[in-house]
Amino acid sequence: MFVIIGVVVLLGSIIVGFTIAGGKLMVLFQLSEFIVIGGAALGAMLIGNPPSIIGEIFRNIMGLLKGNTYTKNTYNELLKMLYDLFMLARREGLVALEHHAERPEESEFFKRYPSFANNPHAMEFLSDTLKVIITGTVQPYDLAEMMDVDLDTHHEAAEKIPSILSKTGDAMPGYGIVACVLGVVITMGAIGGKPEEIGHHVAAALVGTFLGVLMAYGVFQPLSQAIETMMNAESQYMCCIRSALLAFARGDAPLTAVEFARRNIEPNVRCTFAELEANLKGG
Repeated sequence: MFVIIGVVVLLGSIIVGFTIAGGKLMVLFQLSEFIVIGGAALGAMLIGNPPSIIGEIFRNIMGLLKGNTYTKNTYNELLKMLYDLFMLARREGLVALEHHAERPEESEFFKRYPSFANNPHAMEFLSDTLKVIITGTVQPYDLAEMMDVDLDTHHEAAEKIPSILSKTGDAMPGYGIVACVLGVVITMGAIGGKPEEIGHHVAAALVGTFLGVLMAYGVFQPLSQAIETMMNAESQYMCCIRSALLAFARGDAPLTAVEFARRNIEPNVRCTFAELEANLKGG
């Protein structure tokens, strides 16, 4: 939602300011400049990255339209799920978790927590770690290292997306200059013709530079920052699961394990301990 608002404010301020100064809006709509700059940026991304990464970039950009899904309610549901899971293991033993860990997508237990069940990475991370805990062959410090390796690998892979967008943004002013130079070449060819025609070509060339700078600092850099923020929110969510599982593997009480998870949550979306207790009791 805020992405759309930001785009509206960005374009609105430019358009309003330009028209107030006496500019003619249609002058900015130079299709050839859009094709040169947009095509160059897309081509460069295709040269440097496999199709899977390109698809992931577009999926992440579309995901921004949903806004931040890691809200206070999302974390409260996660804490409740972890507590109920650990209590199940305490009452019935680790063997009671085996079915849920082996087939998490079929588990009626996880289906009671939709925000978690609809997060494939979190579901996979939890179920894989539970399988290791159930075997009882891994010590807590080894389990901590194993989970850290998993999370670091996933984070490094995810970091490629904002990095690519940032690098493309850095190159956009250069593509704008390319479009401008091509416009100047066309202008040189028009010398000797009508003055208004030459003026039109010069304006079109300058629009190329304008678009390159605008796309760099008004589109690609903000998108890169927004996706990075979304990644950090996901990383924090995964760290909650990690801390809870590690405490559970050490033999801590369910409430203590969940409290370790709660301490990982950013303060502005973290529930208080009293709210946690009320949530765990079904309040």
